Amino acid sequence: MRIKFLLIAIILCFQNSGFAGNHYAYSPLAREAYDKAISLRLKEARQAIAKLKKQEPGNLVAHHIEDYIDFFTIYIGEDAATMSRLKGNKDRRLSILDDGPSDSPWHLFIQADIRLHWALLRFRFGEYISGFSEVNKAAKLLEKNRKLYPDFMPNQKDLGILHAAVGTVPDQYKWGLQLLSSLSGTIEQGRKELETVLTYAERNDFVFREEARGLYALLLLHLDNKGDEAWDAVNDAALQPGANPLHCFVAAHVAMRTGRTDKAVTLLEKRPVGAQFIAFPFLDYMLGLAKLRRLDKDAAPHFQRFLSKFRGRHYIKEAYQKIAWSELINNRPEGYRKNIRYCIQRGLDEAGGDRSALREAQSGLAPDITLLKARLLFDGAYYSQALSLLQTKKASDYKDKHHRLEYSYRLGRILHGLHRYDEALGYYWQTVNEGGQERYFFACNAALQMGLVYEVKGDKKQARNSFNRCLGMDPDEYKTSLHQQAKAGLARVK
Repeated sequence: MRIKFLLIAIILCFQNSGFAGNHYAYSPLAREAYDKAISLRLKEARQAIAKLKKQEPGNLVAHHIEDYIDFFTIYIGEDAATMSRLKGNKDRRLSILDDGPSDSPWHLFIQADIRLHWALLRFRFGEYISGFSEVNKAAKLLEKNRKLYPDFMPNQKDLGILHAAVGTVPDQYKWGLQLLSSLSGTIEQGRKELETVLTYAERNDFVFREEARGLYALLLLHLDNKGDEAWDAVNDAALQPGANPLHCFVAAHVAMRTGRTDKAVTLLEKRPVGAQFIAFPFLDYMLGLAKLRRLDKDAAPHFQRFLSKFRGRHYIKEAYQKIAWSELINNRPEGYRKNIRYCIQRGLDEAGGDRSALREAQSGLAPDITLLKARLLFDGAYYSQALSLLQTKKASDYKDKHHRLEYSYRLGRILHGLHRYDEALGYYWQTVNEGGQERYFFACNAALQMGLVYEVKGDKKQARNSFNRCLGMDPDEYKTSLHQQAKAGLARVK
């Protein structure tokens, strides 16, 4: 009997020793913690991680999930003090992971994924040198891991996004490519890699399935100019926007960017709220913007709610501008003047939209109400309404060049949206010819849109010429975004 007990004790000893040793396993408990994290139920995720560390003390996946929590906390909140407080966690986690079992495909991948999290955070806070450095280190780890484990799908997920994005780096950040000597790629390459991941996920139990689906939809939308395919990808992903704020963001974002404004409003009005979720004020901003694009009278309170809850860096000036616009189109000019002044006093002007809001405020000139309504209706994909509105005016009604250029530009965009491509090209050419030397963004975007029209028509030569024309302009507003889209266009029409 004693021998039997001794054997049991020895077996248990070895079992506990092996389980307690450092290892990587997305066990059921780890999966629960990860699912809580990407559902933005961060308090519950921390509780699950504490349980994971207690029951599986050597499972290094816990540090990966903790990094997701830090990433969402900082990226969504944009609070500089939180960034400063948490940024030391990256090196601490990497130091722990460095002692993990190097014969696991998770070993290098998790280190790379953590570096990518912090690269995005560095970019969010304008720390571009540090951000590019992190991307470079992550890329090297991923490439090394791919050589060791070519069929390891999590690796493909990260490489797919990197390969798709690297070719669209805007000109003003090209210096960062010098730090990315280990990384090259194309949109097509990245798309194929993510499609390989999604095919695998359909046939296997893949922990990052929802994450990969969301990334794929965003790649189609922002880099491959495939809006309808992006929306189909969102629907195929079986997201749960009513239960997961992150899913709500992805679905509503794609809806708004593909002309499904009514759907976006429905999604955002039904978004999950409660103390169990991390605050996500940007969803209030999105709802306000979607309603403003319908010319709804109740858009402003959503921007005000965003401003009352958000402690970050971006969209502050834009939110006040949108409140001002809501006042203006509802015939309250005093409300416009009051709120547009806040664009000077509050928020930063690092991003294009915030800079545009500041420039409008500093100009002292309110937008033309007809052109503003047409712009908003166009952005909401209410093209017929926008066209009817502009047809009540003609270019000669506008005495200053800014408004005349905007008039031809808006007509081009609206006709483009209605698939009246030849008519749209006429107005785009007019805008480029008359405004190509101006610092307004109208001509630059008109050139970009010409490239997109020619791409649809199958005229690659004219598309390339138009995208290059866009890149040759230096507008005061939206330059980074417009040039990035033009570079993505050139990559598609080689």
